[in-house]
Amino acid sequence: MSEEKGKISVIVPVYQVEAYLAKCLDSILAQTFTDFELILVDDGTRDDCPRIMTRYAAMDARIRCIHKENGGLSSARNAGLDIARGEYIAFVDSDDTVEPEMYEEMVKCGRRNIACLTIAPTGTTSLMTQT
Repeated sequence: MSEEKGKISVIVPVYQVEAYLAKCLDSILAQTFTDFELILVDDGTRDDCPRIMTRYAAMDARIRCIHKENGGLSSARNAGLDIARGEYIAFVDSDDTVEPEMYEEMVKCGRRNIACLTIAPTGTTSLMTQT
């Protein structure tokens, strides 16, 4: 486990991405910062994503799944926020991957600079404190 403390809630909205979802989840689960919960929000997808989500949740206790009717990206993110327990919130699109040290480096940067928002150099993800 990383020496940095402070749980992250990683929220992943899921809709019609069965070809990409496993790669996305594998990249999140490979993080060097391990004190996180992974919230997968099935936004009414009609492909095989719910089965993939269930399989991953059975393998890792940090994963929680929500299944809801399709409401769009913002609705899915809000559903994840409703159950998030982390000190920090992060969003990952389900067709993206993240680098293994990303959250560890973002938490260090946020703490070092007493930041409420940290944005990855690629600009593809951010980490923010939950108020």
